[in-house]
Amino acid sequence: MSGPLLKVENLTKHYPLGTGFLKKTVPVIRAVEDVSFSVEAGETLCIVGESGCGKSTVARLLMRLVEPTGGRVLIDGTDIAGLKKDALRAWRRRMQMVFQDPYSSLNPRLTAERIITEPVENFERLSRKQRHALAADLLRKVGMWPEMMHRLPSELSGGQRQRLGIARALSLNPSLIIADEAVSALDVSVQAQILNLLLDLQQQMGIAFVFISHDLGVVEHIAHRVAVMYLGRIVELAPCEALFAKPVHPYTEALIAAAPVPDPTHLRLEATVEGEVPSPINPPTGCAFHPRCPLAVELCRTDVPPLVSTADGRLAACHMRAPATDIAAHLEHSLTGGQVS
Repeated sequence: MSGPLLKVENLTKHYPLGTGFLKKTVPVIRAVEDVSFSVEAGETLCIVGESGCGKSTVARLLMRLVEPTGGRVLIDGTDIAGLKKDALRAWRRRMQMVFQDPYSSLNPRLTAERIITEPVENFERLSRKQRHALAADLLRKVGMWPEMMHRLPSELSGGQRQRLGIARALSLNPSLIIADEAVSALDVSVQAQILNLLLDLQQQMGIAFVFISHDLGVVEHIAHRVAVMYLGRIVELAPCEALFAKPVHPYTEALIAAAPVPDPTHLRLEATVEGEVPSPINPPTGCAFHPRCPLAVELCRTDVPPLVSTADGRLAACHMRAPATDIAAHLEHSLTGGQVS
């Protein structure tokens, strides 16, 4: 089928605070607000941002682990956000998830063999011989010995548990894997092994990844494209190399400037951001980043910047760096004080 494997349109998730029985309006946590992007087959899209920006909520919305307040999630053109239980179940074979904590996401009472084969047996019956062969094959693919299939998660190291989680995700031969901070709990050397494993599997099997991370070093290593989130919204989406070479949004600049660099002679961006992330219960009007942005003008305080295409093809939501056509004249007017040069 032509078109992207995954297409997300105006995805929104609000969590109400209370029932509102005695109140006309109920305050809500605006966890995700009007998020749109697409992922091609065999592509890795990384979603980055500070803690609380909504990136993990996006991952759970894509998997339908939580129900969206609004928007659509299309897999090969089918909107899974609107599917009921029985119809959704058939689509779960196409998408799997690797969780952040490789221990709490695995059943401590099941052996590695049962953990790997259990997803398949939700759809079809396997003989003992078939279970054994499937587990052995997937353990080899993720760099583990087949003899480890008889071990419990408590008998494995952190890196081995994460490999086991990846093997479980691969058992249904999915088209899309969503990895939520899949290497953040691991040592740096083990992180590199897992990341290289994911890249190898992608080349071999053509899997698409949505990779959630706050580590820009990891993102730069594996991403084809990067979506930067701030307070529930995407503020910049660009090819990985272009984003790190020349970020457009001031928040993206600040993230890259804050990332540690192992080379002390490397020239860093000088972009600092002061203050705290605003509350998603009461976000600022206009651009949510304006209270911390050194470039903010009055327009930023009143109007939400749309996510528009820039000259080099990336998407950015910034009145100053990527003004939309219909507000460009308004912006120029406000900056010049209404005087014509």
